Amino acid sequence: MLQPIKQRLQRWGLSWAGLRDNRHGEWWLLAQLILIAAHALPPEPPLAVLGVHWPMALRLIGAAVLVVGLALAAQAALNLGDSLTPLPEPMPGSALVTTGAYSRCRHPLYQAVLLCSLGVVLLLGSLLHLGLLVALSVVLARKARREEQRLCLSHPDYAAYRQTTPAIVPHLPGLDWRSA
Repeated sequence: MLQPIKQRLQRWGLSWAGLRDNRHGEWWLLAQLILIAAHALPPEPPLAVLGVHWPMALRLIGAAVLVVGLALAAQAALNLGDSLTPLPEPMPGSALVTTGAYSRCRHPLYQAVLLCSLGVVLLLGSLLHLGLLVALSVVLARKARREEQRLCLSHPDYAAYRQTTPAIVPHLPGLDWRSA
């Protein structure tokens, strides 16, 4: 039962050596996973302590944004198929995917993660989670830039795709660098 998992990890290029020296961007993945896991923390400081009542409408909007983020993540993962990897290193021999979710932005999985994070912020009304969203935005933008360097090397068509398609969030500085 563990053999298929081990094979998948090896196919992705994950290794103990890579965790030590970041050869395939493992540190970006680790930072991403820690920030995502931190979203399970309770709201801090509790809004009641600050004398703030978080409106139910914002909680409902947050839950809806979270569900949309999960749906977009599923769509992007399905569009990538066997090319999916958690590392910012393209799968060797994988095709460049520019259709489906990838016609909307170059990194729809990162966009979906940020939508989920925003959903949690709105659901909980938490300053801690707002900080996690900002930190996650920085980590994913840096991870995406590393990934794009590798994609330009392995896919000659990537440069043209990069010029016409938003990176993560269209027109948002730091999360869209089409002209870079």
